[in-house]
Amino acid sequence: MLIKKFLVSVFIICFFTISADALNEKDISAQSAVVLNSQTYEVIFEKNAYEKRSMASTTKIMTAVLAVESGKLNQIVSITPEMCGAEGTSIGLKSGYKISLYNLVCAMMLESGNDAANSVAIYLGGSLDKFAEMMNKKASAIGMKNTSFVTPSGLDSENHYSTAYDMALLGAYAMKNSVLKEISSTKSMRAELETPDIALSFSNHNKMLSYYEGSYGIKTGFTKKSGRCLVSAAEKSDGNFIAVTLNAPNDWKDHKILLDYAFKSSKKQEAFFIVPDKISVQGGTKNSVEISTDNESFTFMYSEDVKIKQKIYMPKFVYAPVRKGETLGYVELIFNNEVIYKTNITAKTDVSQCEETFFPKQNIFTYLKNKFNEFFNK
Repeated sequence: MLIKKFLVSVFIICFFTISADALNEKDISAQSAVVLNSQTYEVIFEKNAYEKRSMASTTKIMTAVLAVESGKLNQIVSITPEMCGAEGTSIGLKSGYKISLYNLVCAMMLESGNDAANSVAIYLGGSLDKFAEMMNKKASAIGMKNTSFVTPSGLDSENHYSTAYDMALLGAYAMKNSVLKEISSTKSMRAELETPDIALSFSNHNKMLSYYEGSYGIKTGFTKKSGRCLVSAAEKSDGNFIAVTLNAPNDWKDHKILLDYAFKSSKKQEAFFIVPDKISVQGGTKNSVEISTDNESFTFMYSEDVKIKQKIYMPKFVYAPVRKGETLGYVELIFNNEVIYKTNITAKTDVSQCEETFFPKQNIFTYLKNKFNEFFNK
């Protein structure tokens, strides 16, 4: 069915403005830092945000993304010697253990287990090298233009690097997944193994969950080369921000400063959806059906007044029957050529199908063929 696109301006209402003192680079201990609006992708503040640096175990955010998106979280992974031979932080996996992919993701995100990361990589990619290819392909799709993944855990390697900005893009992408968001905000948990009959306890290393109101993740990291690294996320008052620091001696303080600045320097705005009142119906007891969007408006934060555009994707007409609540199209909100929000267009009422109609629901040739057969088979 052909889709017709409409481009409509969206009204913006500014509710209030909050002034904020300027944030200076010297206020942040990190060598590289950024705070990003995860809805509009506005950069609120940056310090060397586009310089390539080691990112340590914040790498595991990408490993977790690929695991969650694989659709295999409920599958059981049989641990091999290759999987459990990782250097650095470990959850104590041994060859012969059997554990769900979901629990391996939890082990990565909470305890930062390198053995868990290797297990995920080898299980999904077949080898660490093949999984690195998957990581880099996904990074490219997300828009991480200055990133190169080599290890699934974040252990140092010459060609393993990213930027604060790229890691913020990754954090914003990851937190749109409800499963990853729930895992990264979990403070502690117990994971039951299939074999042997034991449970492992995981505690989240991310102090931001207790230190900062509205924090819900995401991942810590440290190596001697990278220094202390942190990707955090916080949400309150309709604002949602991602903060990243690389090589930060005082990362917890840095993130509080960055997130406070983001919330204080942004103001609440609202974009209203504008769609037709109805859509034509063919072959129904009514010629049209009233439609509406799932949400009347979208509230977001931005540092200045902005205009959001919307695109409506819906057909010129639909065929009966139409059921109340049925999805007939959708609307996208566009800012800086990025889709920042999407809502469905649905039917407000039922429309029954006529017994006979000049506009058959099936292909016209199929319809005539069926009528021809009916006539000669009487």
